[in-house]
Amino acid sequence: MKIFYTLIFAIFISTASMAQDSKLPYYEIPEAAEEYTAGTVASRMVDGLGFRYYWATEGLRPEDLSFRPNKEARTTEQTIDHILGLSQVILNATLKVANGTPQPKMTFAEKRKKTLENLEKASKILRESKDLSEFKIIFGKTEFPFWNNINGPIADALWHTGQVVSFRRSSGNPFPKGVSVLTGKKRQ
Repeated sequence: MKIFYTLIFAIFISTASMAQDSKLPYYEIPEAAEEYTAGTVASRMVDGLGFRYYWATEGLRPEDLSFRPNKEARTTEQTIDHILGLSQVILNATLKVANGTPQPKMTFAEKRKKTLENLEKASKILRESKDLSEFKIIFGKTEFPFWNNINGPIADALWHTGQVVSFRRSSGNPFPKGVSVLTGKKRQ
């Protein structure tokens, strides 16, 4: 009987955890915009990043977070910290604010949530925009046009999200089955 209750409890916890994660942004990619504009295309790029990041970081264990392929490389968690910083740069450009405020200490779950929320907020602003030239990356007195956001933080975050996937495979925790980056959905 004790085994039965333990099994029921484990199923409940697993189900509750899955329900909680599905409330985070990018469990699925949002519906595409009806029209193609600079803003909707940029928004979709950020959505693609958000979806990939969600599933790259889903179910990471402590041993995955501490994994590094060699002593010169970042750990998975250090890579996640970098992606969080990149997501803040992407968001700050859409909010038209300067970069430079350091992130507070956070748990992995808090970092993951913050990164996904940053990307979701940035995507929504971009989707409504008709002129991306207003979204500059600002570092002190130096400004970069939105072009640099595409080849800089957005592309870099995609690159590093791929590293997280590679690192998790190397630490024995493969990418979740059934995730389709083409359709932006997870098959059940």
